Amino acid sequence: MSESDIRAQLIASFKNRALLYWHFFDTMRKALGDQQASELMQAAIYRRGLEVGRQFAEYGPRNMTGIRDAFLKFIPDDGALFEPEVLRCDEQGVDIKFHRCPLKEAWQEAGLSPEHIVKLCHIAGRVDNGTFEAAGFRFSADTWKPGHEGCCHLHIRPGP
Repeated sequence: MSESDIRAQLIASFKNRALLYWHFFDTMRKALGDQQASELMQAAIYRRGLEVGRQFAEYGPRNMTGIRDAFLKFIPDDGALFEPEVLRCDEQGVDIKFHRCPLKEAWQEAGLSPEHIVKLCHIAGRVDNGTFEAAGFRFSADTWKPGHEGCCHLHIRPGP
């Protein structure tokens, strides 16, 4: 199998995940309402982030260069799926801007409204909260909004 075939399968896998998120959310919101569906999805995705974050615990709470390097190495396909750009890395924090996101792209290709994509980006982004918090850092993110370039902008700060 060629490298391009593997890359295509990887992208398809991420897009499948995105559409599963949408169908889970859409099914739950019809049964439980938008807010409860959103809260449940965020809680589950955050829990997964906590599991992922354990592998980065050796860098917390203050090794900003270590967490930057380990996280960038963790991103599949040498970062090509997300096109991360490190905007800042110093002892006060790390800021990473993603210029692409296969999840957002899948939702756009599926014709979801910008309002749904905003909500799903916020929900899906909770994995990063769990990941960095489990590793011992403080974390926040600016997720995609209509009219903004790229996707998420991650803010990793030294932990308590």
